[in-house]
Amino acid sequence: MTSHQVVRVIVVHGACLDMNFEFATAARIVFGQGTIRDAGSHAERMGTRALVVTGSNPGRATRLIDILRDHGVESSTAAVYGEPTVRTIVDGIDLLRDADCDFVIGFGGGSAIDAAKAIAILTTNPGDPVSYLEVIGKGKPITEPPLPVIAIPTTAGTGSEVTSNAVLAAPDRRVKVSLRSPLVLPRLALIDPELTYSLPPEITAWTGMDALTQLIEPLVSRQANPLTDALCREGIRRAARSIRRAAEHGDHAPAREDMALASLMGGLALANARLGAVHGFASAIGGMFEAPHGAICAALLPQVMRANINALRQREPKNPALARYLEVARIVLGRGDVSAEDGAAWAAELTKGFTIPRLGSFGVKSTDVTDILDRAARSSSMKGNPIALTADELAQVLEQAL
Repeated sequence: MTSHQVVRVIVVHGACLDMNFEFATAARIVFGQGTIRDAGSHAERMGTRALVVTGSNPGRATRLIDILRDHGVESSTAAVYGEPTVRTIVDGIDLLRDADCDFVIGFGGGSAIDAAKAIAILTTNPGDPVSYLEVIGKGKPITEPPLPVIAIPTTAGTGSEVTSNAVLAAPDRRVKVSLRSPLVLPRLALIDPELTYSLPPEITAWTGMDALTQLIEPLVSRQANPLTDALCREGIRRAARSIRRAAEHGDHAPAREDMALASLMGGLALANARLGAVHGFASAIGGMFEAPHGAICAALLPQVMRANINALRQREPKNPALARYLEVARIVLGRGDVSAEDGAAWAAELTKGFTIPRLGSFGVKSTDVTDILDRAARSSSMKGNPIALTADELAQVLEQAL
C-alpha cells in the first residue's frame, strides 16, 4: 500500500476536454463512532513499535496505548505543547530513533497530527529540516517515502488527517510555514467522533469555525473542482445544522458526527483546492501572536466573505464565485429567497453567538496591519482567494476584526 493516493481526473463535457485536476488523499480513511477500538488491528499492520505524538495532555492517549499493547504494538509518547516547531520535530525524531519506533501515530488536534507527519517525513529525508520548509527554507523537494503514519484527530476542525502539508511555527521569525508534499499524507486516517465528546464548548466552537471556513473557502476558490465542490456542499450543510448543537451539547452523537465529517470533508477539499484570504491572514497572525487558529478564522470569516462579495459585485460580477456565495447562503439558511450577503450575515451572527474573541484580544493592533498584510501576501492561501482584494480592502477586513 502506498502512503498516499493521487487520482488524475479529466472531466469531459460533450466532446471537449475542458478541465484537468488531481485529487490526493490518505491511502485509507476509516470513519465512525467507536472506530478507535480498531486502532490496534490497523497499527499491527504498520509495525511493532509506534511513536505516539499527542497534544499537551498525553494522558488522553492512555486508552489508545492500551489498545496498541493488546495487539502487540509497544509505544513511546511525545507531547506537543502549542504549535510544533522545527525543534519539536528534531526532538521527536531523536525520541523515535532512540526508542527504535518504525511508524508514527498522531493523536490529537492539528498540531499533534502535523508534528507526527513532519517527524515521519524528516526521519527518512536527510539534511537540515529547515531546507524542506516553505518561506524560511528552500522548499527542497521531499523525495523519500516517510515512515507510515496513522492520524487520529480528537478535534473536529483542521482536517489535517487528510492534508498534504504539516504546519510548523518559527517563533524567531514570527511566522508559520509548511512542509508540503503528497508524501506527507498519512497512510491511514482514523476518525472517531466519540473522541471529540469531551471537548469544551469554547474549543468546539473555535475548531468548528475552522472546519466551516475550510469548506467555504475551497468552494469559492480559484482552484475549485467538481470533487471538492461536492465535499464542500455536503460539509457546509452538516456544519450549519450541527455546529451550535455540538458546542452546547458535547455528547450529542449526531452533531459530533456531523462536525467530524465536516472537518474531514474540509481537509479533503483544502488539500485539493486552495483556501483564501481568511487562511492567508490566519497564517500571518498565527505566526505573530499567540492566538488559536480557529478563533482567528472565526473572527475573520464574516469580514472576508463581505469583502469578497462586495468586490465581486463591483469588479467581477460574472465571476462564478459570486454564485457560490449565494449557494452558501441558501445552504446555511435553508431557503432560496436570500442574497449572498445573507450568508455573510449568518456567519457574523454565528461568531457573535459563540462570543468569539476579536483579534484585538490577542494583542493585534491597528499598527500591526501593514506588517500582517505584507506577511499574508506571501501566503499560498491568499493566492486562492476568488478575487484579488486591494490593500485598502484587506486592511479594512483586519480593522473590522480588531
